[in-house]
Amino acid sequence: LSSNLWRTCISCSWKRHVVEQLKQRDRVQRHAFEEIIHQYNRLLEKSDLQTVLSERYQSDKYDLQNRHDSSPGLDLSRNDSLQQEMAQMRIRHQEELTELHKKRGELAQSVIELNHQIQQKDKEIQSNEAKMEEYQRQIAELEGECRELRGKLQDLEQANQTLKDEYDALQITFGALEEKLRRTTDDNQELVSRWMAEKSQEANKLNAENEKDCKRRQAKLQKELAEAAKEPLPLDPDDDIEVLAEDSGKGTGETSPNRPLSRCPQCKAISNVRRPGNSYGSSPECTETPSGVCADVRVPATALHVFEAHDGEVNAVRFSPGSRLLATGGMDRRVKLWEVVSGRCEPKGALTGSNAGITSIEFDSAGSYLLAASNDFASRIWTVDDFRLRHTLTGHSGKVLAARFLLDNARIVSGSYDRTLKLWDLRSKVCKSMKTVFAGSSCNDIVCTEQCVMSGHFDKRVRFWDIRAESIVRELELMGRVTSLDLNHDRTELLTCSRDDLVKIIDLRSNAVRQTFSAQGFKCGADWTRVTFSPDGSYVAGGSADGALYIWNVLTGKLERTLDKNHSSAINSVSWSPSGAYVVSVEKGCKAVLWSDM
Repeated sequence: LSSNLWRTCISCSWKRHVVEQLKQRDRVQRHAFEEIIHQYNRLLEKSDLQTVLSERYQSDKYDLQNRHDSSPGLDLSRNDSLQQEMAQMRIRHQEELTELHKKRGELAQSVIELNHQIQQKDKEIQSNEAKMEEYQRQIAELEGECRELRGKLQDLEQANQTLKDEYDALQITFGALEEKLRRTTDDNQELVSRWMAEKSQEANKLNAENEKDCKRRQAKLQKELAEAAKEPLPLDPDDDIEVLAEDSGKGTGETSPNRPLSRCPQCKAISNVRRPGNSYGSSPECTETPSGVCADVRVPATALHVFEAHDGEVNAVRFSPGSRLLATGGMDRRVKLWEVVSGRCEPKGALTGSNAGITSIEFDSAGSYLLAASNDFASRIWTVDDFRLRHTLTGHSGKVLAARFLLDNARIVSGSYDRTLKLWDLRSKVCKSMKTVFAGSSCNDIVCTEQCVMSGHFDKRVRFWDIRAESIVRELELMGRVTSLDLNHDRTELLTCSRDDLVKIIDLRSNAVRQTFSAQGFKCGADWTRVTFSPDGSYVAGGSADGALYIWNVLTGKLERTLDKNHSSAINSVSWSPSGAYVVSVEKGCKAVLWSDM
């Protein structure tokens, strides 16, 4: 019904349009011919008048002739006057006739022009009629398309209604699944808590067993030493015996065979440290002695070189052991090497192969290899001389936030967002993970001693791990998420940075906080903000979220210096050169700054 009404309305509309056009044409053409018809009527009236006058003239002439015939002498003068009047009337009528002929010619020309215009209008009417037919054809086609679209619209409305019903059903199902997921998550959390509690109990039991075993071994060793001391030892003159002098003040240089040799903890630590070698398989017998502690530490005061290190955020920076090379790692998936020459950092090369941003960098003790952790769940090792990728350590299920060489340079410890720590053996051909330890929280940074790994975590705890027993020796809880760890030169003090904007020094011998540093504007900018000791352990350097570099004096506990003019965004990491001459800081932008007092 609506379609018929619509077609009727369209038909009435174009019919009205045609009627209006015809009326308009009638008005226009009638106006053009009105003057011609008026003049033509006047011409006819004058022609009729001339005929009447001619008849009257003929009758008057006839009457005059009759009267002349009857009385020619009396009316002679009147006849003359009448003839003159008739002559004047003839002349006037002749002029009017000429004028009428002239107007007739003009009107004829106007008729010709109007006929021409009528022909043109007829052509336009024909053209418009053809267009109207074309429009009617298009209207018919459009009506067909409209009918098809209405059919499709009905189909789509039906399909939409069906989809809406399915959506409502899926919403109901989703709500039920979401509730099930919530219950499952709660159950999982409860199971994880129970599992962690059981793991803690097992770890405590294991630690108790280890302590008992250690005590048994120590008792056995003491017993064996006591028995060995009672028995006299035969001396061979060819044996090379080192005679130790006693510090009792006697100065005799004698030793007692029954007196055990005393060793201080530091000497024991030094004797157990494997010196750096040239390869992962180097033995302690073939290693060199470690270099001494740097005595010439300079507190930076000025920016020597400000440069763009990466295409994007720079996360990590580290000096090589010889202070000649500088490595930076960024979100552009590259590790770049720079050579420090005359107070400037000159680009030397780039280490590629990572599939995501670099989070941590470390050189081995000889400066031959570089280890980098990455957001692609892996750690990688390159040789510094030829920039070649040597190993890729994969196995974590989350981004690796820290990776460190152990002191023997043949093993690596990595900490990940997946809450695990992994120990890797580089002497194995496949470089597989030797051990995996579940830490219970995301690991943000790692430092290592000979047999202990210290890890800083998202749950505000620093955990101390025994590598041999794969167990937690102890934990230390801070007030904020731990972002950075660093050790001083003799590995007796641990430097921590946390999200409560505090930098602390922990005495590893007493397991107590020895010093706490803070400043008015210092703010930790990220969960991976790194701070560092100076090479001699006398100063601490850290970067703030406002782009300022803060340096504290360890002895006085006071802020030594603030450098705040060269960074435009939060500082992510700071590294102090082993020579003590330079400090480098990198930021969330793309810049790095080389600092010194020169």
